[in-house]
Amino acid sequence: MAGNSQRKGAMRSTGSKKGPQVGSGGQRRAKLGGRGPTPKAEDRPHHPKARSKRSAEKRTAKLPAGSGARRAERTKSRAAGQLMGRNSVVEALRAKVPANALYVQSKADADDRWREALKIAIALNIPLMEVPRSELDRMTDGGVHQGLVLTVPEYRYADLKEIESASCIIACDGLTDPRNLGAIARSAAAFGAEGIVLPERRSVGVTATAWKASAGALSRIRVAQVTNLNRSLITLQKSGFTVIGLAADGKTPLHTLDKDVLQGKVVIVIGAEGAGLSRLVKESCDWLVNIPMNGGNESLNASVAASIVLQDMYRARS
Repeated sequence: MAGNSQRKGAMRSTGSKKGPQVGSGGQRRAKLGGRGPTPKAEDRPHHPKARSKRSAEKRTAKLPAGSGARRAERTKSRAAGQLMGRNSVVEALRAKVPANALYVQSKADADDRWREALKIAIALNIPLMEVPRSELDRMTDGGVHQGLVLTVPEYRYADLKEIESASCIIACDGLTDPRNLGAIARSAAAFGAEGIVLPERRSVGVTATAWKASAGALSRIRVAQVTNLNRSLITLQKSGFTVIGLAADGKTPLHTLDKDVLQGKVVIVIGAEGAGLSRLVKESCDWLVNIPMNGGNESLNASVAASIVLQDMYRARS
Protein backbone atom coordinates (compact mmCIF):
# COMPACT_ATOMS: atom_id res chain seq x y z
CA MET A 1 0.00 0.00 0.00
CA ALA A 2 2.79 2.31 0.89
CA GLY A 3 4.51 1.51 -2.40
CA ASN A 4 1.32 2.26 -4.33
CA SER A 5 0.84 5.61 -2.63
CA GLN A 6 4.45 6.51 -3.36
CA ARG A 7 4.02 5.65 -7.05
CA LYS A 8 0.81 7.76 -7.24
CA GLY A 9 2.56 10.63 -5.60
CA ALA A 10 5.38 10.31 -8.08
CA MET A 11 2.91 10.37 -10.94
CA ARG A 12 1.24 13.51 -9.57
CA SER A 13 4.62 15.09 -9.08
CA THR A 14 5.67 14.27 -12.64
CA GLY A 15 2.42 15.69 -14.04
CA SER A 16 2.80 18.92 -12.11
CA LYS A 17 6.21 19.49 -13.66
CA LYS A 18 4.86 19.29 -17.21
CA GLY A 19 5.21 22.76 -18.76
CA PRO A 20 3.07 24.53 -21.48
CA GLN A 21 3.33 23.33 -25.09
CA VAL A 22 5.39 25.48 -27.44
CA GLY A 23 3.27 26.72 -30.36
CA SER A 24 3.99 28.37 -33.70
CA GLY A 25 3.13 31.81 -32.43
CA GLY A 26 0.64 32.16 -35.28
CA GLN A 27 3.47 32.28 -37.81
CA ARG A 28 1.89 29.59 -39.99
CA ARG A 29 -1.47 31.36 -40.28
CA ALA A 30 -2.15 33.18 -43.54
CA LYS A 31 -2.10 36.90 -42.91
CA LEU A 32 -5.33 38.05 -44.54
CA GLY A 33 -6.25 41.03 -42.42
CA GLY A 34 -9.41 43.01 -43.09
CA ARG A 35 -11.63 40.09 -44.12
CA GLY A 36 -14.82 42.14 -44.06
CA PRO A 37 -18.33 40.93 -43.20
CA THR A 38 -19.18 37.23 -43.14
CA PRO A 39 -20.87 36.01 -46.36
CA LYS A 40 -24.42 34.68 -46.33
CA ALA A 41 -24.92 31.09 -45.25
CA GLU A 42 -25.50 29.78 -48.77
CA ASP A 43 -22.22 31.34 -49.91
CA ARG A 44 -20.12 29.48 -47.30
CA PRO A 45 -19.03 26.14 -48.81
CA HIS A 46 -19.41 23.98 -45.68
CA HIS A 47 -22.69 25.45 -44.42
CA PRO A 48 -25.80 23.22 -44.71
CA LYS A 49 -27.60 25.91 -46.71
CA ALA A 50 -24.75 25.96 -49.23
CA ARG A 51 -24.99 22.17 -49.62
CA SER A 52 -28.76 22.45 -50.11
CA LYS A 53 -28.23 25.08 -52.77
CA ARG A 54 -25.75 22.87 -54.65
CA SER A 55 -28.17 19.96 -54.49
CA ALA A 56 -30.93 22.14 -55.96
CA GLU A 57 -28.63 23.18 -58.80
CA LYS A 58 -27.86 19.52 -59.58
CA ARG A 59 -31.58 18.70 -59.62
CA THR A 60 -32.15 21.59 -62.04
CA ALA A 61 -29.52 20.22 -64.43
CA LYS A 62 -31.32 16.84 -64.55
CA LEU A 63 -34.78 18.24 -65.28
CA PRO A 64 -36.04 18.00 -68.89
CA ALA A 65 -35.51 21.13 -70.97
CA GLY A 66 -38.49 23.43 -71.24
CA SER A 67 -40.44 21.81 -68.42
CA GLY A 68 -42.39 23.91 -65.96
CA ALA A 69 -40.48 22.24 -63.13
CA ARG A 70 -37.18 23.37 -64.65
CA ARG A 71 -38.38 26.97 -65.00
CA ALA A 72 -39.65 27.03 -61.42
CA GLU A 73 -36.46 25.46 -60.09
CA ARG A 74 -34.26 27.82 -62.12
CA THR A 75 -36.15 30.85 -60.81
CA LYS A 76 -35.97 29.55 -57.25
CA SER A 77 -32.29 28.62 -57.21
CA ARG A 78 -30.55 30.65 -59.91
CA ALA A 79 -26.95 30.04 -59.04
CA ALA A 80 -24.61 32.76 -58.01
CA GLY A 81 -21.92 32.71 -60.70
CA GLN A 82 -18.23 32.46 -60.10
CA LEU A 83 -15.04 33.60 -61.72
CA MET A 84 -11.84 31.61 -61.27
CA GLY A 85 -8.20 32.23 -62.05
CA ARG A 86 -6.00 35.12 -61.05
CA ASN A 87 -6.31 37.17 -64.24
CA SER A 88 -10.10 36.79 -64.42
CA VAL A 89 -10.59 37.62 -60.75
CA VAL A 90 -8.32 40.67 -60.84
CA GLU A 91 -10.01 42.02 -64.00
CA ALA A 92 -13.45 41.54 -62.45
CA LEU A 93 -12.43 43.27 -59.24
CA ARG A 94 -10.92 46.17 -61.19
CA ALA A 95 -14.27 46.51 -63.02
CA LYS A 96 -16.05 46.49 -59.63
CA VAL A 97 -18.14 43.46 -60.47
CA PRO A 98 -20.52 42.91 -57.52
CA ALA A 99 -19.34 39.94 -55.46
CA ASN A 100 -20.44 37.84 -52.50
CA ALA A 101 -16.96 36.74 -51.45
CA LEU A 102 -13.42 36.12 -52.62
CA TYR A 103 -12.29 32.56 -51.83
CA VAL A 104 -8.54 32.35 -51.29
CA GLN A 105 -6.54 29.14 -51.18
CA SER A 106 -4.64 28.75 -47.93
CA LYS A 107 -0.86 28.55 -48.30
CA ALA A 108 -1.06 29.54 -51.96
CA ASP A 109 1.97 30.93 -53.75
CA ALA A 110 1.46 34.70 -53.82
CA ASP A 111 2.28 36.85 -56.82
CA ASP A 112 1.38 40.41 -57.88
CA ARG A 113 -2.05 39.38 -59.18
CA TRP A 114 -2.84 37.45 -56.00
CA ARG A 115 -1.85 40.37 -53.80
CA GLU A 116 -3.76 42.86 -55.98
CA ALA A 117 -6.92 40.73 -55.80
CA LEU A 118 -6.77 40.72 -52.00
CA LYS A 119 -6.01 44.44 -51.85
CA ILE A 120 -8.96 45.38 -54.09
CA ALA A 121 -11.33 42.99 -52.31
CA ILE A 122 -10.45 44.50 -48.94
CA ALA A 123 -10.88 48.04 -50.32
CA LEU A 124 -14.32 47.09 -51.72
CA ASN A 125 -15.30 45.42 -48.43
CA ILE A 126 -15.70 42.03 -50.13
CA PRO A 127 -15.43 39.19 -47.59
CA LEU A 128 -12.31 37.04 -47.85
CA MET A 129 -12.72 33.32 -47.21
CA GLU A 130 -9.57 31.25 -46.70
CA VAL A 131 -10.17 27.63 -47.74
CA PRO A 132 -7.99 24.63 -48.66
CA ARG A 133 -7.25 23.84 -52.28
CA SER A 134 -9.52 20.79 -52.16
CA GLU A 135 -12.49 23.05 -51.43
CA LEU A 136 -11.71 25.33 -54.39
CA ASP A 137 -11.36 22.23 -56.59
CA ARG A 138 -14.82 21.12 -55.47
CA MET A 139 -16.35 24.58 -55.96
CA THR A 140 -15.00 24.81 -59.52
CA ASP A 141 -15.49 21.15 -60.50
CA GLY A 142 -11.76 20.80 -60.93
CA GLY A 143 -11.33 24.03 -62.88
CA VAL A 144 -8.08 25.98 -63.09
CA HIS A 145 -8.70 28.42 -60.24
CA GLN A 146 -5.04 29.26 -59.37
CA GLY A 147 -6.04 29.73 -55.76
CA LEU A 148 -8.69 32.42 -56.32
CA VAL A 149 -12.46 32.15 -56.86
CA LEU A 150 -14.82 35.16 -56.88
CA THR A 151 -18.52 34.45 -56.35
CA VAL A 152 -21.11 36.78 -57.89
CA PRO A 153 -24.64 37.21 -56.48
CA GLU A 154 -27.88 36.55 -58.28
CA TYR A 155 -28.70 39.39 -60.67
CA ARG A 156 -31.86 41.40 -59.98
CA TYR A 157 -33.66 41.80 -63.29
CA ALA A 158 -35.78 44.85 -64.08
CA ASP A 159 -39.41 44.64 -65.16
CA LEU A 160 -40.17 45.50 -68.80
CA LYS A 161 -42.17 48.54 -67.67
CA GLU A 162 -39.09 49.89 -65.90
CA ILE A 163 -37.20 50.27 -69.19
CA GLU A 164 -40.07 51.55 -71.36
CA SER A 165 -38.92 55.10 -70.61
CA ALA A 166 -35.64 54.43 -72.49
CA SER A 167 -35.07 55.76 -76.01
CA CYS A 168 -33.05 52.75 -77.18
CA ILE A 169 -33.36 49.13 -76.06
CA ILE A 170 -31.41 46.06 -77.18
CA ALA A 171 -33.41 42.83 -77.39
CA CYS A 172 -31.50 39.54 -77.61
CA ASP A 173 -33.29 36.66 -79.34
CA GLY A 174 -31.83 33.37 -78.12
CA LEU A 175 -28.34 34.66 -77.31
CA THR A 176 -26.43 31.92 -75.46
CA ASP A 177 -22.87 33.21 -75.01
CA PRO A 178 -22.46 35.31 -71.83
CA ARG A 179 -19.38 36.98 -73.31
CA ASN A 180 -21.51 38.28 -76.18
CA LEU A 181 -24.05 39.61 -73.69
CA GLY A 182 -21.30 41.40 -71.75
CA ALA A 183 -19.86 42.89 -74.94
CA ILE A 184 -23.32 44.04 -76.08
CA ALA A 185 -23.87 45.72 -72.70
CA ARG A 186 -20.52 47.47 -73.06
CA SER A 187 -21.43 48.81 -76.53
CA ALA A 188 -24.91 49.74 -75.34
CA ALA A 189 -23.47 51.85 -72.53
CA ALA A 190 -20.96 53.47 -74.90
CA PHE A 191 -23.50 54.45 -77.57
CA GLY A 192 -26.47 55.48 -75.47
CA ALA A 193 -28.77 52.44 -75.23
CA GLU A 194 -30.41 52.27 -71.82
CA GLY A 195 -31.87 48.78 -71.55
CA ILE A 196 -31.51 45.15 -72.60
CA VAL A 197 -34.31 42.60 -72.90
CA LEU A 198 -33.63 38.86 -72.53
CA PRO A 199 -36.09 35.95 -72.79
CA GLU A 200 -36.23 33.62 -69.79
CA ARG A 201 -35.91 30.40 -71.79
CA ARG A 202 -33.13 29.26 -74.13
CA SER A 203 -31.16 32.41 -73.48
CA VAL A 204 -28.12 33.56 -71.60
CA GLY A 205 -28.61 35.44 -68.33
CA VAL A 206 -26.47 37.90 -66.43
CA THR A 207 -23.69 35.66 -65.13
CA ALA A 208 -20.24 36.23 -63.71
CA THR A 209 -18.76 35.81 -67.19
CA ALA A 210 -21.17 38.39 -68.61
CA TRP A 211 -20.25 40.80 -65.82
CA LYS A 212 -16.56 40.39 -66.58
CA ALA A 213 -17.03 40.85 -70.35
CA SER A 214 -19.09 44.01 -69.80
CA ALA A 215 -16.20 45.69 -67.94
CA GLY A 216 -18.69 47.09 -65.44
CA ALA A 217 -21.22 48.28 -68.06
CA LEU A 218 -23.92 45.98 -66.66
CA SER A 219 -24.01 48.18 -63.58
CA ARG A 220 -25.14 51.08 -65.82
CA ILE A 221 -27.59 49.20 -68.06
CA ARG A 222 -30.95 47.87 -66.88
CA VAL A 223 -31.66 44.31 -67.99
CA ALA A 224 -35.21 42.94 -68.13
CA GLN A 225 -36.04 39.26 -68.38
CA VAL A 226 -39.34 38.42 -70.09
CA THR A 227 -41.42 35.28 -70.50
CA ASN A 228 -42.14 35.82 -74.20
CA LEU A 229 -39.88 38.04 -76.30
CA ASN A 230 -42.30 38.29 -79.22
CA ARG A 231 -45.16 39.57 -77.01
CA SER A 232 -42.76 41.97 -75.29
CA LEU A 233 -41.76 43.47 -78.64
CA ILE A 234 -45.44 44.01 -79.48
CA THR A 235 -45.91 45.70 -76.09
CA LEU A 236 -42.98 48.02 -76.80
CA GLN A 237 -44.40 48.85 -80.24
CA LYS A 238 -47.64 49.91 -78.57
CA SER A 239 -45.54 52.18 -76.33
CA GLY A 240 -44.14 53.98 -79.38
CA PHE A 241 -41.01 51.97 -80.19
CA THR A 242 -39.90 51.03 -83.70
CA VAL A 243 -38.52 47.48 -83.73
CA ILE A 244 -35.44 46.98 -85.94
CA GLY A 245 -34.37 43.38 -86.47
CA LEU A 246 -30.83 42.63 -87.58
CA ALA A 247 -30.86 39.76 -90.10
CA ALA A 248 -28.51 38.58 -92.83
CA ASP A 249 -31.49 38.23 -95.19
CA GLY A 250 -32.94 41.61 -94.26
CA LYS A 251 -34.20 43.64 -97.22
CA THR A 252 -32.96 47.02 -95.96
CA PRO A 253 -29.22 47.80 -95.87
CA LEU A 254 -28.33 49.53 -92.63
CA HIS A 255 -26.87 52.62 -94.32
CA THR A 256 -30.15 53.23 -96.23
CA LEU A 257 -32.33 53.25 -93.12
CA ASP A 258 -33.94 56.64 -92.62
CA LYS A 259 -32.23 58.67 -89.90
CA ASP A 260 -35.63 59.63 -88.52
CA VAL A 261 -36.13 55.98 -87.57
CA LEU A 262 -32.86 55.82 -85.63
CA GLN A 263 -33.54 59.16 -83.96
CA GLY A 264 -36.82 57.95 -82.47
CA LYS A 265 -37.54 55.33 -79.82
CA VAL A 266 -36.07 52.09 -81.13
CA VAL A 267 -35.64 48.46 -80.14
CA ILE A 268 -32.69 46.80 -81.88
CA VAL A 269 -33.13 43.02 -82.00
CA ILE A 270 -30.01 40.86 -82.16
CA GLY A 271 -30.38 37.19 -83.11
CA ALA A 272 -28.72 34.10 -81.71
CA GLU A 273 -25.18 33.15 -82.69
CA GLY A 274 -25.48 31.37 -86.02
CA ALA A 275 -29.26 30.85 -85.99
CA GLY A 276 -30.20 34.53 -86.21
CA LEU A 277 -33.71 35.79 -85.47
CA SER A 278 -36.56 33.36 -84.87
CA ARG A 279 -39.49 33.37 -87.31
CA LEU A 280 -42.03 34.96 -84.93
CA VAL A 281 -39.61 37.69 -83.88
CA LYS A 282 -38.90 38.48 -87.54
CA GLU A 283 -42.62 38.85 -88.17
CA SER A 284 -42.88 41.34 -85.30
CA CYS A 285 -40.11 43.62 -86.57
CA ASP A 286 -40.98 46.88 -88.32
CA TRP A 287 -37.67 46.75 -90.22
CA LEU A 288 -35.35 43.86 -91.10
CA VAL A 289 -31.92 45.35 -91.63
CA ASN A 290 -28.73 43.81 -92.98
CA ILE A 291 -25.14 44.99 -92.64
CA PRO A 292 -23.51 45.13 -96.11
CA MET A 293 -20.14 43.37 -96.27
CA ASN A 294 -17.82 41.54 -98.65
CA GLY A 295 -19.07 38.36 -100.23
CA GLY A 296 -18.15 35.04 -98.65
CA ASN A 297 -18.91 36.23 -95.12
CA GLU A 298 -22.13 34.72 -93.81
CA SER A 299 -22.58 36.73 -90.62
CA LEU A 300 -20.89 38.74 -87.91
CA ASN A 301 -20.52 37.95 -84.26
CA ALA A 302 -23.67 39.06 -82.40
CA SER A 303 -21.88 41.64 -80.25
CA VAL A 304 -19.96 43.05 -83.25
CA ALA A 305 -23.18 43.42 -85.25
CA ALA A 306 -24.86 45.14 -82.31
CA SER A 307 -21.94 47.58 -82.02
CA ILE A 308 -22.21 48.56 -85.69
CA VAL A 309 -25.95 49.29 -85.47
CA LEU A 310 -25.56 51.15 -82.18
CA GLN A 311 -22.79 53.29 -83.60
CA ASP A 312 -25.01 54.20 -86.57
CA MET A 313 -27.81 55.13 -84.18
CA TYR A 314 -25.43 57.24 -82.11
CA ARG A 315 -24.19 59.08 -85.21
CA ALA A 316 -27.76 59.73 -86.39
CA ARG A 317 -28.67 61.22 -83.02
CA SER A 318 -25.53 63.32 -82.79
